[in-house]
Amino acid sequence: MNDAKSLAAIDWLEYQQLGESERAKCFQQDGNPSHLLMSQQFDRSFLDRVCDLATRTRSIAKTRGGMIWLQDLMAEKRAMLYFVQPSTRTFLSFLAACEILGIKPGEVRDTSTSSELKGESQEDTVRTISSYFDVIIMRHPTGGFAERIAWMLTRSDRPIPVINAGSGSDQHPTQALLDVYTLQRSFETRGGIEGKRIAFVGDLARGRTVRSLAYLMRYYPRVHLHFIAPEGLQIGQDILDSLNASAVAYTLGNDLSGILSEIDAVYMTRIQDEWDTAGESSSVDVLDYAITPERLLVMKEDAVIMHPLPRRGEISPAVDADPRAMYWRQVRNGMWVRVALLLLVFERDREVDRYFNDLTR
Repeated sequence: MNDAKSLAAIDWLEYQQLGESERAKCFQQDGNPSHLLMSQQFDRSFLDRVCDLATRTRSIAKTRGGMIWLQDLMAEKRAMLYFVQPSTRTFLSFLAACEILGIKPGEVRDTSTSSELKGESQEDTVRTISSYFDVIIMRHPTGGFAERIAWMLTRSDRPIPVINAGSGSDQHPTQALLDVYTLQRSFETRGGIEGKRIAFVGDLARGRTVRSLAYLMRYYPRVHLHFIAPEGLQIGQDILDSLNASAVAYTLGNDLSGILSEIDAVYMTRIQDEWDTAGESSSVDVLDYAITPERLLVMKEDAVIMHPLPRRGEISPAVDADPRAMYWRQVRNGMWVRVALLLLVFERDREVDRYFNDLTR
């Protein structure tokens, strides 16, 4: 199953029985994503292409003429931002990306104002939305919901693409791509991501950004991953299995101070107590898993500090002015990565290549 036709031919129960790698193949068509739903869709060539396209697009946008050209590039397209789970950064990032490309956005952020209040199923709501728009960018609290919608629309008479902007606690593929882009730009004069030591810190069990990014690190030779988390919040075994299958080196622990001096990048995350079922996060001392001015003193001078945001106490505001703090750059990088993804989904990336090549001759 390598293209969208195979997805249209498979029933939902059969799809659910597939492994993640086989599911991922269902959302590719002729080497391009027909939907953008999971990190398992991406290989190294796709990662490099997204990063290169993001850099080319932001270069074009530096001039008034270039920005005007971009804003006309996809002016015939319309995008629905269906965000029924709270979001600020991801929503605004996609909104800005649409505006850069001239895509006209619409939004649903509160289902109490929709026919779902009258008892309409979410599937019927999204099927209705697909009649008005050319792409659905979706954040949903239920894991796997974006996949179900993509399956449903592929089998419909209007098979528009679906982009997963966050799905339950399992996947956040576009965040993972902007994180890769941030790492690549941070290490571009230091040999790239290959061979770097990267620490993931905090709530790793329920952090969908960590899950998606850690999976993608298997494409970068000789990386060593450190997973630092409180008891009960360590990274899931499914991610470790994928790393084992690719022979990626990693260590598990709960001592942040013990590894800070040797890492090249640290990816901080907050404790996600919104997923608590019995107040289990209340016993975690956040300061044990925090970057403070004191801890900066033992880190490498060229280390990278990242965070998907929002943050709470895991990075002191006093760290913001340090040149190693990259989390605000992550935010801006995300906008350009999502521009690149929209170009790829609609197969308009070659037009950007041509404009960029003419610009740099």
